[in-house]
Amino acid sequence: MATISRIPDPRRPRPFRRGGALLAVLWLSAALAAIAFSLATTVRGEAERTSTAVDGARSYYLATGGVRRTTLHMIANWLRPDLPPQFKPTTRTVDILEFPAGEVRVEMIPETSKLNINQVPPEMLFRLLINLGAGPERAQEVTAAILDWRSPGTGSEMGPFDGFYATRNPSFRSRHASLEEIEELLLVKGMTPDLYYGSWQRVTDGGEGARLVRVGGLADCVSVFGAVDRYDVNTAQPAVLGALGVPPDMIAALIARRRTMPFANDGEMNQFLQGAGAAASRLRVGGNSIWTLRATARLRLSNGQLSDMRRTVAGLVKFMPPGYDYPYHILRWYDTAWGQN
Repeated sequence: MATISRIPDPRRPRPFRRGGALLAVLWLSAALAAIAFSLATTVRGEAERTSTAVDGARSYYLATGGVRRTTLHMIANWLRPDLPPQFKPTTRTVDILEFPAGEVRVEMIPETSKLNINQVPPEMLFRLLINLGAGPERAQEVTAAILDWRSPGTGSEMGPFDGFYATRNPSFRSRHASLEEIEELLLVKGMTPDLYYGSWQRVTDGGEGARLVRVGGLADCVSVFGAVDRYDVNTAQPAVLGALGVPPDMIAALIARRRTMPFANDGEMNQFLQGAGAAASRLRVGGNSIWTLRATARLRLSNGQLSDMRRTVAGLVKFMPPGYDYPYHILRWYDTAWGQN
C-alpha cells in the first residue's frame, strides 16, 4: 500500500524553536568570561611578580649604596678625626642612613669580634660549639673534624675523616691545610646549615604576640681573618664571649649595655667588666683594618611609610694604609645576607 506524504502548508505558522540558540549563546558567554577571568588573574599575578622583582632590585642597589656610603664615612673618620662621632664605629656599631628612596640600616662588624678559625685552640672551639647549641658529642666531632681539616696531612695515608669524605657524592679529601674561605666549614663532618648559618627562634613578647629572632651560627663567630688574642667587646657574639670565659650573667649585662651605648674606650670597658675575671683581658674596643659591613634596605612607599620588604647585602672590606692606590678593597661580597631586623 503506497504511503502518501503530507506536504506542510506554507501558510500555517511554524512553532517557536529559538531557545536552543539562546542556550548556546549563554554557554559561549560563560566560557568567554572564564577565559577572561583566567587571563586577568594571570596578568595580575605577573604584574605583581614584576613589581616585586623591581622593588627587590631597587632594594638591592639601595643596600649596596648603604655599604659604600658607610665605607666612605669610615675612611673620612680615620683621615679626619674632627668629624662628628656618628661616623666612628667604636661609638656606633649600627648606623641608620636616609636616602630619598628609603632607609638603610648598616651594621659595622670588625673581624676582631670573631675567633680565627685557623688558630683557635681546640678547647675554645669546643666551648663555642656548645654555646651555639651543639650537643657534647656533636661538638666533639665537629671540633675534631675542623682540627683534621686545618692540620697537615700524613703523606699518602688517609686521615681519620678522609674515609667519610670519600663516600660523599661527589667525593673529596680534606684540605689538611689552613682554611682559605670560611665556607669550607660546610664540608667538614658533622656540620649542618643550621649550625653554620644559624636559625630563627620564635620569641613571645609579653604574651601578646610572637616574632622570629635570628640566632647566630658559627659563621658569625669565626673567620679566616679573626683575632687571636683580644676581641671587640661591642660586636662579639654571646657564644664568643662565653667561649672566652665571660660569666653568663656578665654576658647578659654586657649585651644590654652595648645595645643602648657601645663602649667608647678600653677604660669604660674595664670599669664595666670588673667582675668578669681573667676573661676581661681578652676583650678590647674597636677593630683593625678588616670589617664586615652588612646593610639592610627598606624602600619608602608613596605614602611615606617604609616597605615591609627587606634586602640585605654584606661586604668584607679591608681598609688600606696610606700610600696605596685605593683606600679600601672589598675582599668578599655577599648579594644575599642575613641581617638583624
